[in-house]
Amino acid sequence: MNFTHTEDRRMLSASLGRFIADRYDFDTRQKISRNPQGYSPNRWQSFADLGAIGALFAERHGGLGGTGHDISVVFEALGRGLVLEPFLPTAVLAGSAIAHAGNDDQLSLLPAVIEGTLIMSLAHEEAQTHYQPEQVRTQAVREGAHWVLQGRKTMVMLGHQSELLVVSARTSGQPGDADGLSLFVVPTDTPGVRVRPFPTADGGRAADVALNGVVLPPSALLGELGQGLATLEYAMGRGVLALCAEALGAMETIKAATVGYLQTRRQFGKPIGSFQALQHRMATVLLEIEQARSAVINAAAALDEPDRITRERALSAAKYTIGRVGQMVAEESIQLHGGIGMTWELPLAHYAKRLVAIDHQLGDEDHHLARFIALGQA
Repeated sequence: MNFTHTEDRRMLSASLGRFIADRYDFDTRQKISRNPQGYSPNRWQSFADLGAIGALFAERHGGLGGTGHDISVVFEALGRGLVLEPFLPTAVLAGSAIAHAGNDDQLSLLPAVIEGTLIMSLAHEEAQTHYQPEQVRTQAVREGAHWVLQGRKTMVMLGHQSELLVVSARTSGQPGDADGLSLFVVPTDTPGVRVRPFPTADGGRAADVALNGVVLPPSALLGELGQGLATLEYAMGRGVLALCAEALGAMETIKAATVGYLQTRRQFGKPIGSFQALQHRMATVLLEIEQARSAVINAAAALDEPDRITRERALSAAKYTIGRVGQMVAEESIQLHGGIGMTWELPLAHYAKRLVAIDHQLGDEDHHLARFIALGQA
């Protein structure tokens, strides 16, 4: 199998790398993280102009690619710069859900996303879901020709900046049932939608969303009634790959910073990188990052695999590997730096926090290990 990127992907990767290096340095990223908006609209527009958002969508939806390898190229570059812009919630999670199941009117929203003029997010997680997409308690009840939503969602990324939310709600059955889960496109200015934003530990912004008697027209339903689980799995699978690639980019940056530190920090008149014990530890880090890269490549290649078991096992294997390796890389790099590794001023600590946060998004290491095993027994 040929894993060499196409010329277009190589050009996109190079363009993103230059843009992030020139206009998204660490100090800029920290200023954006302190902004209550949670991202920079100007830089989001610049990413759109570069084609980075369009690369996450198929050509039939107005994009430039949309394959697993396109997602991995974009998010690895974003991970290297700890980019805060809403690629994951808008272009991958909510955007993929609409691309997968949307009608003509809903699909017409995607060009605005690709152009960088529409922010939206997936509102799915609840306090009791614990990474299980079927465990939804938010209710959608039909009243006449309309739907009425009642429930609460948590950890909605950039929910306070989103104009639209893709909301999961149960239209029949009980929490845990595969059938009876539906998706709705909900404007955040709809009466009854209350958004409470808060900062996250890794410098981003998320929100809790309360849905109190939210009345929606029939056209708000996304996809078939009661069959939203397949669309959720599709969107979340692409999100898992995106997070894995982002973590890989962050680990590559951590690796380069740690190697540089070992080569310049001196003790007893010589660089500490010349000490054999530290060389062994760093060699383990390098090998584990390569294992993570292989898992991400495998997941990217399997993303469009028609066989569900093959696809989902590859995604869970990558997320498990990223969780395990990401924690090890964060811990080792901080220990090899010594006390300075935990200081706020050093980028390393912020990369480490992002790796920890990625492990807990869309299923942690333990969840995906159990899911990988269960899928193998299906």
